[in-house]
Amino acid sequence: MAGAAVLGRLTWLVAKVVGVAAETARVRTIVLDVPGWPGHRAGQHLDVRLTAEDGYQAQRSYSIASPPGEPLSITVEELDDGEVSPYLTRELREGDEIEVRGPIGGYFVWEPGGKDPLLLVAGGSGIVPLMAMVRHRAATGDRTPTRLVYSSRRIDEVLYAGELEELESRGDGLEVAVTLTREQPPGWNGYARRVDTELMREVAWAPEQHPAVFICGSTGFVEAAAGALVALGHDPLGIKTERFGATGGG
Repeated sequence: MAGAAVLGRLTWLVAKVVGVAAETARVRTIVLDVPGWPGHRAGQHLDVRLTAEDGYQAQRSYSIASPPGEPLSITVEELDDGEVSPYLTRELREGDEIEVRGPIGGYFVWEPGGKDPLLLVAGGSGIVPLMAMVRHRAATGDRTPTRLVYSSRRIDEVLYAGELEELESRGDGLEVAVTLTREQPPGWNGYARRVDTELMREVAWAPEQHPAVFICGSTGFVEAAAGALVALGHDPLGIKTERFGATGGG
């Protein structure tokens, strides 16, 4: 099973860029063709390694955005002080090659067919591994009742907005709640505050429904979201979290 792979046993593979798409002004999705890729589970990540002409190497980890069985893709946000992300978001073109290693991580993963409802809570680009889960759910025809709570600063920083709207419109049990914490456009009828206990009380599944919970974002966001759910009576053992640093770098 892909999730059982041990980092020390993974080898670097040459990945050819077969597609680059802008998600926002600072975020790109990169589609890769990786001969020898062993497959992955929704929620896992991979390492990317760049090698300069002088031999200098830099590597970072990125969440996998694509669901299992579909062309491998990552979604990368450019960081101002980044060493790898500016190249991936500005310079990389179709036909270029990079090195990847993975998949990595067997804890923060979701498989369809569970009996409990699903609660996904994302802060900023923490949506990426959760989007792999949403896409996997859709691709497999799974109808697990699912609620996605997505916190972003502004509407133009919301990733996958059109796709999420389309998936929610299918009426197969996916509900999406977006909250914009810094700025809201005219006529905005979504939420306009940080993820806290009151917001979770409104949008999350009730504790007695025992949802499977996945939270991804910055450390502060993850702690606030998880703390709010525990305060509402959710079982801490049912909450899986992933913080920036394990899934994204510079």
